Amino acid sequence: MAEEKRMAVLIDADNVSDSYIKYIFEELSNYPYTVTYKRIYGDWTSGRLGGWKNVLLEYSITPVQQYSYTTGKNATDSAMIIDAMDILYSGDVDAFCVVSSDSDFTRLAARLRESGMYVLGMGERKTPKPFITACEAFKYLEVLCPGPVQKQPDGAADLREVTAAIKRIIEENEDESGWMYLGLAGNMLQKKMPDFDVRNYGYRKLSQLLKAAKQFKVESRPSSDGEAPLVYIANR
Repeated sequence: MAEEKRMAVLIDADNVSDSYIKYIFEELSNYPYTVTYKRIYGDWTSGRLGGWKNVLLEYSITPVQQYSYTTGKNATDSAMIIDAMDILYSGDVDAFCVVSSDSDFTRLAARLRESGMYVLGMGERKTPKPFITACEAFKYLEVLCPGPVQKQPDGAADLREVTAAIKRIIEENEDESGWMYLGLAGNMLQKKMPDFDVRNYGYRKLSQLLKAAKQFKVESRPSSDGEAPLVYIANR
């Protein structure tokens, strides 16, 4: 039996709304990790975080009190960074999810990845690009919420840039007949563009986006084990 992989979820209450909490954990359920640390950071004596106080118990999130000792300094950032490094050195987790739209966590994400951690970022559309690219993958919180088709987030990879990247990936990895397994292409694309998510463009599957782009051939093939068919793609 494979060893269980564990994740620490650290939330910056200062710049993330409590309205996203349900969707944050719904998204995390799609990843092969068990969440063992759930911590949220802020000044809980402040009335601004009243909404978060109402959901902490429901989601078993541990609040970490951090007073703002000095005007203009973000004490919450410092507390999260210190905790993240303590958790890293404990050796208890394999991955981190940092929920914030603050560029101050850019170096933290890079440092965690240097130590072999998988780092998933979540933040709003306003999140600066350096923090996004420092993560292995980044999800826009607005896109995780159900509802009408979401407008492409500001800063998200342009669709033309995405299709050009996929074309290059296929050219570099296609088999002798010009085809490539879609799952592998998707993994390579995520590494090139951490904030790529088909939901940014109103689709639920990468194959749907590629068909709509009309620049690729998409083909389903039976799998050897008789389970779900495998999807392959090729440049037109």
